[in-house]
Amino acid sequence: MLPSGEQIAIAHGDQRAVITEVGATLRTYVKSGLSVIEGFAGEEVPTGARGQVLYPWPNRIGDSKWSFSDRTAHPTVDDVPHSTAIHGLVRWRPFRIDAVNQNRCVLSLLLHPTPDYPFLSEISVAYHLGSLGLTVTTTVTNRDDIPIPFGVGFHPYLAVTTPTIEGAQLEVPAKAFIAVDDRQLPMGEILPVAGHQLDFSRRKSLSGHELDVTYTELVRDDSGLATVVLGDSAGGEIELSVDRNFPYIQIYTGDKLERGRRRTSVAVEPMTCPPDALRSGKDVVVLEPGQHWAGSWRLRRRL
Repeated sequence: MLPSGEQIAIAHGDQRAVITEVGATLRTYVKSGLSVIEGFAGEEVPTGARGQVLYPWPNRIGDSKWSFSDRTAHPTVDDVPHSTAIHGLVRWRPFRIDAVNQNRCVLSLLLHPTPDYPFLSEISVAYHLGSLGLTVTTTVTNRDDIPIPFGVGFHPYLAVTTPTIEGAQLEVPAKAFIAVDDRQLPMGEILPVAGHQLDFSRRKSLSGHELDVTYTELVRDDSGLATVVLGDSAGGEIELSVDRNFPYIQIYTGDKLERGRRRTSVAVEPMTCPPDALRSGKDVVVLEPGQHWAGSWRLRRRL
């Protein structure tokens, strides 16, 4: 028995991916023998939220209580240095495996009320490999008898073919970023990237840049997709695209990760809301009883 439970392998052409029962986590994704994400070994427990699903909130929320629909939540601090609760509640829970085909799998979890999140909801995550790469579609259903709030995020680390990300080029199609305090919580300001060192709206080198930034006001193509591009110095490119249901992207260069993982990949994290959204109410999704929400993002390597 592996720490992350059953391993679900899917394939399409020269693409291979493994998703785990625990957390519905994207453990590996490879195209033509090259890693698209920097994942983790089957016998490992993932660190740094590697490949994990972030629900019912992405990023951090503060340590004080918050209320919605006359129910009060009491966050449990698990990011002790910042006194925050980080990346939701489902990362370490076993999901139900609902469907497995050659190139697709679907996993789901009924999340029962807890002091951290006193609402009944269900999350379903579908992974699909095809000609456009890996598409991840998430559906959330309100199983409670009151309106519920939530946010969703994902935490893939995009791979490079070089030992570190030095010399890699990053492009983030965003016009603004969120100012945060020393706890990485929003200060109430959304600042323009223009003229700022955090401006990656045109592709530029990551050398010398330490990023742990929430970008927003995303620039989208005619189909509604906003696409982050990571190109390494060996010429490979990886694209991560989000649909309109993901108006935020967190970029993290891994500067505080454990030895051997530090600045070896770039986390590009689709998010439906900014940090601390369940307390602030900023861009949380609200579902009425029985109502569904769905959003998608896509990942692919261009050789």
